[in-house]
Amino acid sequence: MEQPVGQPAYVLHSRAYKETSALVDFFTPQGRVRAVLRRARGKGGSLVRPFVPLELELRGRGELKNVGRLETVGMAPWLHGDAVFSGLYLNELLMRLLPAEAPSPGLFDHYAQTLQALLAGRPLEPLLRAFEWRLLDELGYAFSLHRDVVDQPIAAEGLYRLRVDAGLERVELSQPGLFGGTELLALAEADWETPGALLAAKRLMRQALAVHLGGKPLVSRELFRKR
Repeated sequence: MEQPVGQPAYVLHSRAYKETSALVDFFTPQGRVRAVLRRARGKGGSLVRPFVPLELELRGRGELKNVGRLETVGMAPWLHGDAVFSGLYLNELLMRLLPAEAPSPGLFDHYAQTLQALLAGRPLEPLLRAFEWRLLDELGYAFSLHRDVVDQPIAAEGLYRLRVDAGLERVELSQPGLFGGTELLALAEADWETPGALLAAKRLMRQALAVHLGGKPLVSRELFRKR
C-alpha cells in the first residue's frame, strides 16, 4: 500500500466543518488542495493560521482529502501591520484564481519567498506587483512588457493601453488610463526607481487581474482600504 508523503504547505483559508473539524485550503507545490482537519478546534487548531510554514501529509484520492499529519516547520513567523493585509491579499488571489490541484512549484517558492520578504519588512508594493505578475504568468495570462500587440518594441515615448486578451496596444491620442512607454520599460526590468513605475504597475495589474476575478470585489483589498 502506498504511504502518504509529506510536503511543504501553507494555509490559505479555513472554516469550521461539522462539530470539531475544519475545512482547510492549503497551498502546496502540487497546487491548491482542500482537506478536512479533524479535531481542529483542539490542539491542532493552532496550526490553522496563515503564513506558517507547514509539513502536510494528506490521505485520500478524492477531491476532498483528509489531513493525516500537520506540523510546523521551523519558527512560525508573525506578520504585523500592513504586511498582514498584504499576505491576506496574496492568499485571496490564490483562492480565487488558482485552479485546484494544479501543480505550481515555482509559484509556491515565490509565495514562500514573498512571505519571508514581508516578514523582513521590505517595501510592500514591489513585492505585491511581482507576485501578481508571477501569478498571471503561472495561469497563462501574462503578456509582453517589451513588445506590443503588433510585435513592435515598446517605445519610451509611446502611449499604450492594455488589451487583456492580447497585450499592450499603442495609441496615438492621449486618454485616461494609458501607460507611458517609459513606465512599461521600467516594469519589464522591475526598475521601481523610475518615477511613476510603481503606480503604473499597480494600475496595470489591477486591469490585468480584474477580468479574471470577475465582478466580486476582493475582501482583503476592502480591509486594507478600511484599516
